[in-house]
Order: sequence, then structure tokens, then C-alpha cells
Amino acid sequence: MRDFLRLLRLLGPSWRWQATGILLGVLVIVSNVGLLALSGWFIAGMGLAGLGLLRIEYFLPAAAIRALAIARALGRYLERLVTHEATFRLLSDLRVWFYIRLEPLAPARLQRHRAGDLLSRIRADIDSLDNVYLRVLAPSVTALLCTVLILGFLARISTGAALADFLGLALVGLALPLAAFRAGRRSGRQAVALRGQLRAEIADTVRGFEELQVFGAMERQTSRHEAAYAQLTALQRRETLVEAAAGGAALFLVQATMLAALVVSIPLAMARTLPGPDIAMIALLVLASFDAVSGLPGAYRALGQTLAAARRIFEIVDTEPAVREPAQEAAPPTGFDITFRHVSLRYDDAEAWALRDVSFHIPAGGALGVMGTTGSGKTSLGNLLLRFWEFQEGEILVGGVPIRTLSGDTMRSYCAVIAQQTHLFNTSIRENLRIARPAATAAEMERALRDAGILDEVRAMPQGLDTMVGEMGTRLSGGQARRVAIARAFLKDAPILILDEPTEGLDAFSEHIVINALGRLKQGRTTLLITHRSQALRDIAQVFELERGTVLCRSKT
Repeated sequence: MRDFLRLLRLLGPSWRWQATGILLGVLVIVSNVGLLALSGWFIAGMGLAGLGLLRIEYFLPAAAIRALAIARALGRYLERLVTHEATFRLLSDLRVWFYIRLEPLAPARLQRHRAGDLLSRIRADIDSLDNVYLRVLAPSVTALLCTVLILGFLARISTGAALADFLGLALVGLALPLAAFRAGRRSGRQAVALRGQLRAEIADTVRGFEELQVFGAMERQTSRHEAAYAQLTALQRRETLVEAAAGGAALFLVQATMLAALVVSIPLAMARTLPGPDIAMIALLVLASFDAVSGLPGAYRALGQTLAAARRIFEIVDTEPAVREPAQEAAPPTGFDITFRHVSLRYDDAEAWALRDVSFHIPAGGALGVMGTTGSGKTSLGNLLLRFWEFQEGEILVGGVPIRTLSGDTMRSYCAVIAQQTHLFNTSIRENLRIARPAATAAEMERALRDAGILDEVRAMPQGLDTMVGEMGTRLSGGQARRVAIARAFLKDAPILILDEPTEGLDAFSEHIVINALGRLKQGRTTLLITHRSQALRDIAQVFELERGTVLCRSKT
């Protein structure tokens, strides 16, 4: 219930569309019930009038039947139009809401989630939340309003028929859906979790396709997917059986309710306290009244999966960010020297220290080289400067200003990063450069590419700046991709430069070109160079080595 109420609070921004859709739904059902009931009364009345047993006004009910038919058709069209518009607006609002809460968690708190599972939550689970309005809230509110209107009208004709209809509607609209919900809740929750796990595993398979082929493991991996699919199919089959059982029971109860209404109404007609045509109207009105609750079994079945998807979403948005933003941001620094004073960091209270009592100073425009083996804590220095992680002890200052008094966005605006895994998006070179400066002109882009040592190669490409780089930059060589990233850093023109293994994975020739480009990029910028390759440190005056998060030794080149 807590998750459901929380979901309802998220419906707010587009409530006018949602309310209009519900009112149109009420109009459609009432028109449909009225059309069928009035048509039954009219046909029975005309039959009795033809036998000379009853006098009947012809024009008014005939006009009412035409009006109800028009209202039902027009209302149905508008109802579908409005409810789908409300749903699309809701999905848009939910995605914006989710991304706003997701952004502060990146990258620290999102590392615990597999990429495929995270994508499933962003896409499939958010999409599942449209059930809250379209398949749960709208049918439920519509059913309640229509039931009150129908029973109120029916009670004025026959109290017994109204009571029978009430019991039938309660069983079909409430008891059966709740039973279906309880029966399908567990399988729905398992299906949502399994679907997310399966998407994550398939994403891993696609990314690791070559390795699986090389090691002959593709068949084993495919078998795992097939087993998961079989399990998912079994869960869906169970849900289908629940749906079929609920549908059969509902059909029986509808017919039984109509029979009960006739049983209590026919004696009234025989006693001449109820006009004969009203018997036909009561029978058809009771039969049509179940249109009001026909959507509820599906609503309650959808509710199980919707709540399971909501819990997966709330699990992420309720996560505390690794870094807390300052309540009031300090004035920006006037200089960009970097000072670490006895800084200690660990990523989890149960883990060992990633950095322990680290102190150093980089003067503005100067450079510091940090060496160390994998896992020594080198990358953690950059993570702290970028405000991706919070340190537990010590102090970090930029231009004399503690970085804890600066927001993450402000701190990152001062930094440009070149890393071994710098990401290039699956778009053109031009658009990848615009990430650093959206308003950059072609001339500025070419100047940055020239400084990065790749302009001639880009010009030689058939589409030049509009050349597509492929997913993860796969259409470029490793050295070219690294130099496009360097050009992006030139365009950003940030005062602080963080270089995290910028030459890792490159051949000797590409490494030489990249080092020369980095030499031009470092000029006038405060630079932190993280590497374990001595060639990258050729023009760095101050170097120290980390081992297990502790400064092992310091040297000058």
C-alpha cells in the first residue's frame, strides 16, 4: 500500500488529463448501459403497444437512443485520445523524475548495478508504471462512479434488483480481482525480477560475443538464456491460468446476477406494480452494468507487476548519493592549485582504505605524476577531485577553497579528463566534440583537432567532422579515439586536467603522438597525471608512487 500511495503521488503533474479521461470513461459506460437498457425497454414497449396492451410515446425514447449511441461513439474516441495522452505525459514525467534522481547517484552508487539491469529499470520498469493510471486507477475510479450511478437508478425501479446487482458487481469487481491479485502477485513479482535479470544477461552476452565464440562458450550461455526463458514462460502461463479462471468465474456471476434480478422483478410485474417493459430494461441494465467493472480483474492483475516494477525503481531513487552537495555553495576559487591534506578514503565501511593519509600540493599550472600498480589507489585521486566519491578524513582544496563547499557540477566544470576508457558516443566526431562545448564552431573544432594531432586524419575521412565513430568509438583506432578525447579537452579549456592512464593500450607510435598532444594540452593547466608507464612522465617534474593507498616514495624527474 505504501508503494501504491507513493505511485499515486507521482501522477500529479498531468492530473487534469487523467481526470478528464476518467470522466469520459464514465460517460462511455453510462451511455452504453443506458443505450442497452433503453433499447430493451423500447422494443418490449413497442411490442406490447402493437398488441394494444400499452400506450407508449415513440419520439422521445427514439431520440434518446440515438443520442446515447452518438455519445457512446464520440465518448469512446475522446476517452481513448485523452487517456493515452495522459499516459504519455505520465511516462514523460516519470522518466524526467527518475533521471533527476539518478544523476546524483552516478557513478558511485550505480556501480553496484549491472548495466543491463539498470537499462531494464530505466526503460521496461518505467514503462510498466503507466499501468498505474491506464490499467489500475482509471478503471477503478470509473467503476466506482458508474456503480453508484447505475445502482442509484436501478434502486428507483426495483430495490431487490439493485441489491442483486450490487452483490454481483461486488463479487466480479472486487472479490474476484483481489483473489486474482493474490494468486498472481508472487508470479508477477518473480516475472519482473527475472525479466530484468534476463535483459542484463543478454546485454552481457552481446558485449562479450567475441570472447564467448573464441572460448566455445556460446552454447552454454545460450542454454542459460533458454532456461531463463522457460522459467519466464512458466510464470506467464501461471498468470494466464489465473486470468482464465477469473474470466470464467466472472462470466458465471454475470449470468447468475441477471437471473437473480429477474427472479425478484417478475413477481412485481405479475402484481402489476412494475410495468412489463421494465422487466426487459432491468435484465439488460444488470447485464450491461458489468461493463463498469470489466476492467478491474485486469487492473488488479497488472497491479502486482506494477508494484514490483515500482519497488525496483524506488530501490534506486531511495539510495543515498555518495557525495552530499553543500547547502550553500562557497565563492569560486580565484586560483587552481590543488592541495591534499592527510586525505583518507574507503569505498565501504567494511573495505580496506583505498587511500590512507595522502598529502601533496600541485601549484597552479604545475603537474604531478602518480605511479603505482593496479589497485594502488591512483584513480581514486581523480574520483575525489571530480566529486564522484566522498573522502572520510582530511581535506582537499582547490585555490584554497575546500571542495566540499563546492557543488559537484561546479567542481567538474573546472576539470577536463582524459582516461583509458574515455567514452565516445555512437555519433559523429562533430557531435562528440560538442559535448565539451555545444556552441563550438567548425573552426574551433578544427583548431582543437589540430592541437590533438588528428586534424589531417579527420580531413582525410570521407565525411570529415561528420564521420560516425561507431559504438564506443569502434570505427576509430585506439590512438584516434584517444586523440578525439584530447581534442574534446582542448575545446573545454578547463583549468584542471586529470589524465588517468591516457596512453594505456596504445602501440608505441600512437603513444608517441598522444604524449606530444598531451604535452600541448598540459600547458598552463594544473595537471594530475595517473599512470604506470614511465614514458608518460618525461616532462613531469614532481612524481610520487602509491602502494595500497599510501604514498610510498616521492621523486623529481
